[in-house]
Amino acid sequence: MALRLPLTPPSIRPSTSLPCDGKQPIASLSDSKSGCFSSKSLNVTSRRSIGVSGGNRSFKVNSSLDIAGATVGQVTEVNKDTFWPIVNAAGDKTVVLDMYTQWCGPCKVMAPKFQELSEKYLDVIFLKLDCNQDNKPLAKELGIKVVPTFKILKNKMVVKEVTGAKYDDLVHAIDAVRTS
Repeated sequence: MALRLPLTPPSIRPSTSLPCDGKQPIASLSDSKSGCFSSKSLNVTSRRSIGVSGGNRSFKVNSSLDIAGATVGQVTEVNKDTFWPIVNAAGDKTVVLDMYTQWCGPCKVMAPKFQELSEKYLDVIFLKLDCNQDNKPLAKELGIKVVPTFKILKNKMVVKEVTGAKYDDLVHAIDAVRTS
């Protein structure tokens, strides 16, 4: 049986006193129950909870996507530094990336529709990438030629692409990948 304790930043404090079988001890609870987290668990936020297991008091983070920064049910802005960590954390979940620019009229038309899709498909991760100068290396890596371009990824690979403001084509592509 697992006990769930909501954590807030004040209830987590650094701890270096526990041996952790090769794992780095980085947090302890305010009631002195301590545990070991992997280095990826450092980003626990106040709106999430951790599970406390039986007598060994081991801890685990509920969702690796929360660690990486993506939130289900909304569109998450990514950049060249955050895109791949989020895709890697998504595992076998479907990821849809909206590649846009600030000056693109069709991109502005698709933005609210893309947000609606993120609220409809809660089993899909929705990301957006501003293809500005800072993100040019990632845009080039992903092979963007026009905006908007929607890349659909599964298992860390691009499996479908929709170019232009083609809402119906995007919905069809998302449905096809989700059910594959």
